[in-house]
Amino acid sequence: MASVAETTAVVPPRRKRGPVLHFLGRLFREKPLGAAGAVVFVLFLFCGIFADVLAPYGMNQISPLNRLKPPSWAFPFGTDNLGRDMLSRCLYGAQLSVIIGFCAAGIATIISVFLGIISGYLGGKFDLVLQRFVDAWMSFPDLIILIVVVSVVGPGMPQIIVTLGLLLGIAGSRIIRGAVVSVRENMYVHAAQSTGASTFRILWRHILPNVMAPVIVLFTTRVGTVILAESGLSFLGLGVPPPAPTWGGLLSGSGRTFMLQGPWLALAPGLCLTIVVYATNMFGDALRDLLDPRMRGSH
Repeated sequence: MASVAETTAVVPPRRKRGPVLHFLGRLFREKPLGAAGAVVFVLFLFCGIFADVLAPYGMNQISPLNRLKPPSWAFPFGTDNLGRDMLSRCLYGAQLSVIIGFCAAGIATIISVFLGIISGYLGGKFDLVLQRFVDAWMSFPDLIILIVVVSVVGPGMPQIIVTLGLLLGIAGSRIIRGAVVSVRENMYVHAAQSTGASTFRILWRHILPNVMAPVIVLFTTRVGTVILAESGLSFLGLGVPPPAPTWGGLLSGSGRTFMLQGPWLALAPGLCLTIVVYATNMFGDALRDLLDPRMRGSH
């Protein structure tokens, strides 16, 4: 008779999934709406990065014979008053939105992290003075500040990126500061202080890694905020100057002028803007729920 050890099948150990796959599994299982937003977000990045390849026509390729054509197989989003393909212009608008959104959101996140960590860790009078400055800054309407600054320095992509980065970065420092205040009271921070570790080492090795979750969420939500703000400026004529096809500029230009003759001129960029901003916000909310440990006990 064979022994039990010989007859028992050896079950190979289950291969553990990596942290990225584990997180994606949680995202699709627990936050389906956020997962859908992530898919749209990635698709938006893909379209923006490869707009030169995906666009069937040139960004400003004019065809007078095809002006104000409704959506068809040849022109899925129709054409504008100059015969330019709206699908191609929306794709190039996504490219501009990717550049402006990620650059401005990156600048804003860096400013928020720097101010929030310094203010939250040092505390005292420095924190009090800095937070009163942040309160005063946040008391001004964002759109008014944007209009004033862009009116003074002039429209253009670098001006918009820097202005939005400063505007959102100072306001977002409150979020990072709140996370730092809760982290600095942990035992490992006090242990590092008692061993004589420098302030820079404590901030870099102990504070910053433990506030990365709100930093990631802040960056993700700021991308949608920047895209929406830039579209608002372009709609008012203060954004990236034409003929660059930004979504706000498409709404303000031919989309508003020829809305009755060709309603697709406003629908195409308007739907692109709405879907991308909504998907980005849903993705950011899902990241917050999954990465913030304070949200886990509420589910």
